[in-house]
Amino acid sequence: MKNINQLMQSFLGSTGECNRREFLENAGKGLVAATVVGELASCTADAQQMNGAGTRKMLADTIKVQVPSQHAPTERQQESGATMVEPSKRIGYAIVGIGELTMGQIMPAFGSCKYSKPIALVSGDAAKAKKVAAQHGIPEKNIYNYQNFDQIKNNPEIDAVYIVLPNSMHEEFVVRAAKAGKHVLCEKPMATSSKEAKNMIDACKKAGKKLMIAYRIQYEPNNKLMMQWTRDKHFGNVKVIDSVNVQNIGDPNQWRLKRSLAGGGSLPDIGLYCINTNRYLTGEEPNMVSAVIHSDANDPRFKEVEDKVMFQMFFPSGVVANNTCAYSVHDSKRYRCYADNGGWFGMDPAFNYNGLKTEASQAQGKLEFKQNIIVGEKQQFALEMDHFSQCLMDNKEPFTPGEEGLQDHKIMEAIYESARTGKPVKLETITTLDTFRNKANMPKEE
Repeated sequence: MKNINQLMQSFLGSTGECNRREFLENAGKGLVAATVVGELASCTADAQQMNGAGTRKMLADTIKVQVPSQHAPTERQQESGATMVEPSKRIGYAIVGIGELTMGQIMPAFGSCKYSKPIALVSGDAAKAKKVAAQHGIPEKNIYNYQNFDQIKNNPEIDAVYIVLPNSMHEEFVVRAAKAGKHVLCEKPMATSSKEAKNMIDACKKAGKKLMIAYRIQYEPNNKLMMQWTRDKHFGNVKVIDSVNVQNIGDPNQWRLKRSLAGGGSLPDIGLYCINTNRYLTGEEPNMVSAVIHSDANDPRFKEVEDKVMFQMFFPSGVVANNTCAYSVHDSKRYRCYADNGGWFGMDPAFNYNGLKTEASQAQGKLEFKQNIIVGEKQQFALEMDHFSQCLMDNKEPFTPGEEGLQDHKIMEAIYESARTGKPVKLETITTLDTFRNKANMPKEE
């Protein structure tokens, strides 16, 4: 397991041009230690055992409020009520890492949560952590740094941690969180290798704690509709899926372009959305992949990680998925499913944090009907956090457990191998559907 010192040494190499503190500050996680103000409340063994186990905080505490609709029953149904638990009974999260994703999406998402609340922050930048804590009403005593992180075991307010760190740090902090007796929600990609992912799963199982990977697409209503249409053969059998997730990444010194921190380039960062969504839509696992990688050797952004990856995934049913991810072109995040009974459907954009749009086209005689389907938008990070919170309250396994993330790592490793060898790579043939998801706890609309 790599610790932070080892990570920094691997980043610096032999040049020594940037010290550890400077790098972490540039990454939005300065090394300045966050001082824990005041004494943390000690926690009894019984209270620790109850954290997130469905005893202290239960779905039975849910409060439902329904109001009459002003619209005629012929109109599109609108939400006309709310179902949630009072703030004091919501699952408390410690957010580990307060970079761009945390500040732009995760912290604001708590305002839309029904079962989750922010309780603590973990950061290497004490000054920033204090500001964020003040914004969200988090007491300074609940601010931790990377060195004293293990003290979260003494804080009964923390039921779970949400890991939002550079990829190569996921394994260390998931393992430490599990040892501290906390459940774990971890950002994708799960780790930097299948070996690390397996270690994370084993650590959580050994500690008796739940592990969920933050595949927000699988909790989002537009993508859920596309999954249902694929499985229900809405336009017949889907034969081809075309997925694109590309963007033009900026600063060449950011951690996503450092192999020691990211583990790879566009493939694990944004290509993973194509992989996981292909698997989610069909419910199948690929039994073969083929790939090509291309990077501009003169572009300083791609000295350590790959830029463009074009790869195919072949599924047992005959579905072929063509996928493209890249770090050097204008932003586009979409997919389209082509079926054999006069129609196609998909999303554009599909993988964005908001503004998702669902589309379809169907042939009817001499006419082709193109449709824009309005599903309605919900805060994606709130949906995934609330799902995990419900799992903790009801003592159920999450829909996207660690095994789901492990499978994606195995597929990515096969893609890299195919690109390296110039040959297709076969994977284990799996004929069951949703093999690595908890089908018994598939998210449902409230």
